[in-house]
Amino acid sequence: MEWTGAKYADGPTVEAETWIDAAPQRVWEIVSDITLMPQFSDELQAANWLGEATGPAVGNAFVGSNKHQALGEWQTTSHVVQCEAPKTFAWAVSDPENPTATWRFTLEPRDGGTALREWMRMGPARSGLSLAIDQMPDKEEKIVFVRMREFETAMTGTLAAIKDRAEQPR
Repeated sequence: MEWTGAKYADGPTVEAETWIDAAPQRVWEIVSDITLMPQFSDELQAANWLGEATGPAVGNAFVGSNKHQALGEWQTTSHVVQCEAPKTFAWAVSDPENPTATWRFTLEPRDGGTALREWMRMGPARSGLSLAIDQMPDKEEKIVFVRMREFETAMTGTLAAIKDRAEQPR
């Protein structure tokens, strides 16, 4: 991935992929269970469905509690914007019409298993990162680069943990 010179308003994206020796339905059970995600992430501390929601469906919302050494602790409300089992699960952070970020898992049957991709786009709405950019506008490209590299590293780790879980006997 290359983010050199990217600005927040550019809506930079990052994607990571892995192959999992498990059927898409098994992988789907893991990636669509938001309550499991904190087990696979250093930043996401907890995730819980809101209201009457008990699982993934377009329009359902969940709260994520996050923690980052440089950014502190915060909560976000995310809204499921795509949910097609066992193929696509995506959510928009904050406002689904103008999100601070959009995240997506895509599952594809491949070679007797599943190709799993995790993708995210920063913005277009302002986020906590916008505060750092406001304080150091001359360093915007570096701030975006560092955060996108963090996302890429975290996504690679998340996919490895999902792969490990999905490939274990039940």
